[in-house]
Amino acid sequence: MKLVKKDITGKDGAGIIELIPEVDEDLWHLYHIIAVGDNVKATTIRKVSKETNTGLVQNEKVKITIIVKVEKIDFDPKGKSFRISGKNISENKYIKLGQYHTFDIELSRKISISKGRWDSIYLDRLQESTDVTKNADLAAIILAEGKAHICLITPHMTIEKQKIEKSISKKRYSPESHEKDLEKFYDAIIRGIQQHLNFDVIKCVLLASPGFINEQFLNYLIKYANEKDAKDILINKDKFLLVHSNSGHKHALKEVLADESVLKKLSDTKAANEVKTLEEFYDMLSNDPNRAVYGPKHVLMAAENDAIDVLLITDELFRSSDIKERMKFINLTQNVKQTNGKVVLFSSLHPAGEQLTQLSGVAAILRFPLAESLQDDESSDDEDQ
Repeated sequence: MKLVKKDITGKDGAGIIELIPEVDEDLWHLYHIIAVGDNVKATTIRKVSKETNTGLVQNEKVKITIIVKVEKIDFDPKGKSFRISGKNISENKYIKLGQYHTFDIELSRKISISKGRWDSIYLDRLQESTDVTKNADLAAIILAEGKAHICLITPHMTIEKQKIEKSISKKRYSPESHEKDLEKFYDAIIRGIQQHLNFDVIKCVLLASPGFINEQFLNYLIKYANEKDAKDILINKDKFLLVHSNSGHKHALKEVLADESVLKKLSDTKAANEVKTLEEFYDMLSNDPNRAVYGPKHVLMAAENDAIDVLLITDELFRSSDIKERMKFINLTQNVKQTNGKVVLFSSLHPAGEQLTQLSGVAAILRFPLAESLQDDESSDDEDQ
């Protein structure tokens, strides 16, 4: 998603954001950014009736810019449709003030969102949706002798971050010059890796080439990392996967992504991380139940005791129209982060998110047991009843 304008200077984080959704995934992000009560400005098409000089009434479509105060949101991820309804709050030739209007949020069409408060969850979602590197679990380096493409791969697009081209001397004419040219070429690729690849996000780096060029580069990369003590590369060297391609051109990526070994690596994505985290929670619940809690009441109590190691929470909890309820969960996530805990935000449209929703939408793996305090709390509840 393209960020056009960001103006959050008002009291309590009030302000306006202008965005252009570019891919289907952006609609999902907007569903979690736009809330009831927001003012949304967009260009839409509306049918209007006009009377001609002869008295005939003709219908025609006109493009209008409208601002509505959102009262209803309909989102269908399967049909890829996102519709907003609300009262018109702007002067308009075709729509009266206070009149209800419904329009679709469409790809490649700019929208403006005004909120009374852009809280940390909204801003995190905005950052994630507008920074493609945050969504790129996979990277690829397509190699040929003297040519390389460094790419990031998101669920919807491939972004070429850098193209490297170096002239390589022929080995048969001057072996020494050939080796020096190769080293300069490899060093340029390494600089590109260090500049463009965020190993905290990326799960796998594909090294694709015809022949043995990728293998030769990987050997050089590991040697370089050992000599220069490049810890970011040494720690993540197992993420590099050698894959054959018929050429060193960028379009060879399509062939590479069809490789079975690559498909196995692709399973280790954000969605897979949600499944893994939920499994870890259930394992803890079975093997050490005093270190696994779920439900807002018990999770909030664990947070008050700085006991949360991993917080599992669904994105749907942040869609509450009750500001007090929403702030309760925002404060919870901030508390966990401040005490060096990990927060895993689950998509409510993913199977793992659906499972977590059945557990109230929030759960936690604890650093230490809180059995005694929780039991005391449960006992007091029973007495009150």
